[in-house]
Amino acid sequence: MTDLTVRQPRAKASRRPSIARAVTVAPHGLWCLLFIIAPLVFVVYYTFTDPSGAFTLDHIKEVFSATYFAVLKRSVLLALESTVICLLLAYPLALAVTRMKPRNQSLAILLFMLPMWINLLIRTYSLKLLLETNGPLNSLLGRFGIEPIGFLNSEFAIVLGMVYNYLPYMILPIYTVMSKIDVSLFEAADDLGAGPWQRIVRLVMPLSVPGVVSGITMVFVPSVSTFYISQKLGGGKIMLIGDAIERQILQEDNFNLGASISFVLMIMIIVSMAIMNRFADSDEGGIIV
Repeated sequence: MTDLTVRQPRAKASRRPSIARAVTVAPHGLWCLLFIIAPLVFVVYYTFTDPSGAFTLDHIKEVFSATYFAVLKRSVLLALESTVICLLLAYPLALAVTRMKPRNQSLAILLFMLPMWINLLIRTYSLKLLLETNGPLNSLLGRFGIEPIGFLNSEFAIVLGMVYNYLPYMILPIYTVMSKIDVSLFEAADDLGAGPWQRIVRLVMPLSVPGVVSGITMVFVPSVSTFYISQKLGGGKIMLIGDAIERQILQEDNFNLGASISFVLMIMIIVSMAIMNRFADSDEGGIIV
């Protein structure tokens, strides 16, 4: 009898947090349903149906045709190129920031984050103005007797735009992981006679792998699916997979083929993220799929 009187209040008390939790989670669940799950359902539906609604795999086959496969290959190669450049730039920068005083570290990270406060469209358009034939960069080169260089409408301009826009996404996760490395490990390395390069190669690099993997994922995913950067800096002459999706949906009014390209790109991104996740530690800044 005593056990029953004790258990009843506990049951009532356990219901209150569950109701509060449900009320708190409901808006988030509704948001996910409307803007994540529902669009994915529509993408899958249009991918495997024709305009009449009948099941078909013709659109998937068309995605792997010579035309669109070349576009997909170009998108992946440019995304990989920009990711590698971001990594080569971000790693020494993040390492240098961790060697600063804490107050200077906060200032440096703030400076890295400042460009992210500006809309991507504005940043990209500003870079376009900078790279124009009569722009400031060519004007500066002209003072040294160098003829104007056609930076725009090239793969170089597109990769430069990707690096410019997504470099902070590589710096921040690497810095976050590096800043968590225990100082006593460096002291132990010094006691064992390790030099500066040995500390970096044998200590910092292995422990910073989760941040590197996270940064690679955060740069590669938006780079491979971008379309505005290629439109503005490539002049519409270099089509990437994002441009192909936009053209099929907005210009060709072909939702089925546009959804099929999006579906293949989505699967490719999920697979790449899953592979990257195998090398990341979720407790040290890795990305969980």
